[in-house]
Amino acid sequence: MNKLSGKILELIPATLMFVAVIVLWQLAVSVFGVREYLLPSPGSVVASMFGGGIDWVGHIWVTAVAIFGAFLLATVAGVLLGTMIAWSNTMARALMPFLVFVNTLPKVAVAPLFLLWLGYGILPNMLIGALIGFFPVVINTAVGLSQIDNDMLDLGRVFSAPKWKIFAKIRIPNAYPYILSALKVTATSAVVGAIVGEFVASQRGLGYVIITSQSSMNTPLAFAALVWISVLGLLLFGAVALMSRVLAPWAEGQER
Repeated sequence: MNKLSGKILELIPATLMFVAVIVLWQLAVSVFGVREYLLPSPGSVVASMFGGGIDWVGHIWVTAVAIFGAFLLATVAGVLLGTMIAWSNTMARALMPFLVFVNTLPKVAVAPLFLLWLGYGILPNMLIGALIGFFPVVINTAVGLSQIDNDMLDLGRVFSAPKWKIFAKIRIPNAYPYILSALKVTATSAVVGAIVGEFVASQRGLGYVIITSQSSMNTPLAFAALVWISVLGLLLFGAVALMSRVLAPWAEGQER
């Protein structure tokens, strides 16, 4: 019971922040008489979130699949590449310049190329999201696997443990806090990447709703889509945080 009360108390500051923002938003609209096409009221946005003649379930599902796929691809690719970098100095010297080059590419400029190569669909959006989100996972995985207490490594050598066993038993557990921190960053980056992909080329999804609502000056609808995108991002971030506590509870203290 005490633990549940503690969790509820942890949510109070964030809840108050959201309430304060909504109240100030409503006051700004009411006091200054801002027109709806510039800044709709919270009530108009909520009404559009559950109506507006939009198939919200279908659009949310398409975007959710793209976001989850982008997150999964970024996680797998980032952990594998980070492991390769930590495993071999030669691999590190070969991969790092190329990965930095890829990470510095403007993703909005790359998105049309994915459309050209792969056509319309969810896959290009997933790849763009993964391209934006994978780099923190690579770096944190490599750092977590490399920054080991020398005493731990010496202990493994004393027992004549092979390199792969030291990697599995010592280096990988040490990397958990680093990887989990990177996944929280990637959770938000995957959302941004998936929406960028939908902006460039999509016939379904929340990004598509924003583009079409802008052309018709339906600002409440655009805001509603933005809120649903934020909800998806919060859910993914929360899932990663929950996974951290379940899979590596001992890492929570180190991560903060």
